Amino acid sequence: MFHCPTIKRAGYRQFVVHYLLNRVAALSVFFAAVFLARAIQAQPASDNSNERPHILLIMSDDMGYSDLGCFGGEIETPNLDELAFNGLRFTKFYSENMCWVSRASMLTGVYHKTSLFKSAIHPRCVTLPETLRSMGYQTRMSGKWHLAGKGTTVFPVDRGFEHAYGILGGASSFFAPYSLTRDRKNVEHEANAPDYYFTNAISDTAVEYIEQSDGEKPLFMYMAYTAAHWPLHAFPKDIARYKGKYSAGWDELRKTRLEKMKKLGVVEADIQMSARHPNVPAWKDEPNKAWQERRMEVYAAQVTVMDEGIGRVINALRKSGRLENTLVLFTIDNGGCHVEYGENRKGSYLPTKTRAGQPMKPGNIPNLMPGPENTYQSYGYGWANASNTPYRMFKQFDHEGGIHTPMIAHWPKGITQTGGVVRQVSHLVDIMPTLLHVTNIKHPKAIDKHESIAMDGRSLKSHLIGKADPEPRELYFYHAQGRALRDGDWKLVKLSKGKWELYNLKEDPNELKNLAERFPDRVRELHAKFEAWEQKQVKRSKL
Repeated sequence: MFHCPTIKRAGYRQFVVHYLLNRVAALSVFFAAVFLARAIQAQPASDNSNERPHILLIMSDDMGYSDLGCFGGEIETPNLDELAFNGLRFTKFYSENMCWVSRASMLTGVYHKTSLFKSAIHPRCVTLPETLRSMGYQTRMSGKWHLAGKGTTVFPVDRGFEHAYGILGGASSFFAPYSLTRDRKNVEHEANAPDYYFTNAISDTAVEYIEQSDGEKPLFMYMAYTAAHWPLHAFPKDIARYKGKYSAGWDELRKTRLEKMKKLGVVEADIQMSARHPNVPAWKDEPNKAWQERRMEVYAAQVTVMDEGIGRVINALRKSGRLENTLVLFTIDNGGCHVEYGENRKGSYLPTKTRAGQPMKPGNIPNLMPGPENTYQSYGYGWANASNTPYRMFKQFDHEGGIHTPMIAHWPKGITQTGGVVRQVSHLVDIMPTLLHVTNIKHPKAIDKHESIAMDGRSLKSHLIGKADPEPRELYFYHAQGRALRDGDWKLVKLSKGKWELYNLKEDPNELKNLAERFPDRVRELHAKFEAWEQKQVKRSKL
């Protein structure tokens, strides 16, 4: 059972302010395709639509591989742990290295180099909610969209969701979210309630969607949390449960986590710890220990509040009689974020004052304890290094610390061999083909009378039901400060302006021994593959 405390939910009020301006007739083909009703030609693969599973797709934000309890962390995540231990853990799963590119890949099954178009989803890429909706699914979203585009606003309801609640951008205050929207209407005023907290609102809206949906039709629910993305915001009562938890510092935390990860089987038994990042001092040398502890306390509180909300959603599915045939997938958009922010940071997502009129104090200011609404901080290099245990680097990079993420699958009716781990190399582009496979729906061949772009991913259904062994896989990465190709056990990776590095991940899973000089022919071979893939993506993106 999922035991979660009841959290009072801010009441939602009626609203009248329209967020979308009148559309003009001279929109480009892209934006016309986005805003017009999506005409797609999905076809069932078989005639068992009454047995199609409900789907709950959950993505958290900027968390490391080792943060969850079921993946080695000390953060309290009992609901996700229960999903994992009564389901499956995918231990060689990959995201992209930043927020919006991961979302584009996941919701289309197409690498973001093609599927992301002007910061929105390419008009020739059919989305997961569009496809499911065309075959009778109710489609709902609650959380972070981050695919709103440039030049005009693309809402979730423009790309397949019947109803959606959340922010359009990539970050905001947890107490007063910027661009808070319900369907197409701005509802930032809903955050005026004193007990409002965005993570709770995401969870509670999902519960409402479940309770208000038609029990005779299959349901697709997409929950995209901003936890544990900066800013470090949480209520005092939630922070208090972690008081003193991190007094031993990040060095000891990494050791403790790695030991637990090995016992859980989510990393290799003989894996070595990567070196502490050069920008992270030894804990004994850290001059601002109390402040650093508080940063991680707030971060952990954010994750636990998210987990409690997931528990409430699971309970709503159980109460409605749907849980037995609901496929739940949980993953993270990228690894832990190392970025340190100064006092002069600015952005539309950062309010100048709190709801009570207090001036904001942005930036990672030592001795200014994070958590309250008037602060706007991140948890920085030291704790991100610990979150990504045992891997190297961070968000924005294509080394393992930036892209190697957990994935949990739970499906009582479909997963019979529960509690184990799946070691198949897999990626966010596999989510859509997997969900179409388990729902017996074929990928649409056309969208708005144009040929649709084919998916890059492959179905993981056989791994869910325990009927497949791991197979070699090619995966490609290209964004921000990273470039990478994983081909079987080999990985070619570099910083955007650096030299190519070569690793054998079977022998060296956290990239400690660069083999590029030893195997130059292998580097040339993989580099040629990478360039061919890049050219293909560029060509497809221009369709």
